Amino acid sequence: MSGKNKAVFLDRDGVLNKELGDYVCRLEDFEVLDNFVTLKKLQDKGYMLIVATNQGGLAKGWYSEETLAAMHQHLKETYARHGVIFTDIFYCPHHPNFTGDCDCRKPKPGMLLRAIDKYDIDPAQSYFIGDRERDVIAGTAAGVTGILINSDQPISDVMDLIK
Repeated sequence: MSGKNKAVFLDRDGVLNKELGDYVCRLEDFEVLDNFVTLKKLQDKGYMLIVATNQGGLAKGWYSEETLAAMHQHLKETYARHGVIFTDIFYCPHHPNFTGDCDCRKPKPGMLLRAIDKYDIDPAQSYFIGDRERDVIAGTAAGVTGILINSDQPISDVMDLIK
């Protein structure tokens, strides 16, 4: 054992909240998925739970930082009622067609690498659960095991892949 922390990184849309297509732009459309028991089990096994989400709708002007903050607060409060605490939420506000290239927009690993550094995480003991291939690619680039699920699929379906 390395003595470092271990984490389960989670994409947001389609993993923690219902996938609505391109972007969830309004708080009233933000529907949290019921992954409470599974995430609590992971947390109880010593995993930090860290969200890493592309939010290119910010760059496109489709919603504001305030709306995004309200959605994330709702997400945290809903899960906290079930004993699940997210260590942090990282998001990429960029979109290549509007803001140019960046190092944080998945499939690039920038958000994961920042979290790994900030929380002294051992990538070899960590996982990234996402519903897009870009999530797995970002995880692999950061040295984290990527797990691909279908949008809105219960995380419990892949629990046997996490040690």
